[in-house]
Amino acid sequence: MQIVLLERVPKLGAIGDVVTVKPGYARNFLLPKKKALRATPENLEYFSVRRAEIEENNLTLKKGAEATAEKLTDTLIVVIRQASESGFLYGSVRSSDIVVELEKQGYIINKSQVQIKAPIKTIGTYRIGIVLHPEVISEISLRVMTAQEQQVVSIEAATEEPPQETV
Repeated sequence: MQIVLLERVPKLGAIGDVVTVKPGYARNFLLPKKKALRATPENLEYFSVRRAEIEENNLTLKKGAEATAEKLTDTLIVVIRQASESGFLYGSVRSSDIVVELEKQGYIINKSQVQIKAPIKTIGTYRIGIVLHPEVISEISLRVMTAQEQQVVSIEAATEEPPQETV
């Protein structure tokens, strides 16, 4: 099936590209999400008339995503989970857990925007991708720890002496 893209789709094309995809991909994903139109003569004419408006809207959304990405770049989220003595979690950290922690810090992210490359099933620090726009991806740090580790970290932070100022 031939379609014309209304936004950039990774590994497929940019705005205005006419590409051939499998009918199911177009029917079940691209068309319902308004990422593409069928490449009929009427739709191609409609797209050519509105191309400047579509590109301007895309640029506005991209600038907003870049501003959010700047704030999000140095973000660290901590997730507390129960784990075995060897460091394996009882369960895993999911994208919905990351969304909840980001909401606590004031960011509104959908779980579909969180890119986890592999299931997180051990204690540690991870880099997680957040897709804010098809052309803007930000990375955050995720630290998975147990409640005991959190207590140790908070005790260490409380016992540190504040830096002395010299007069």
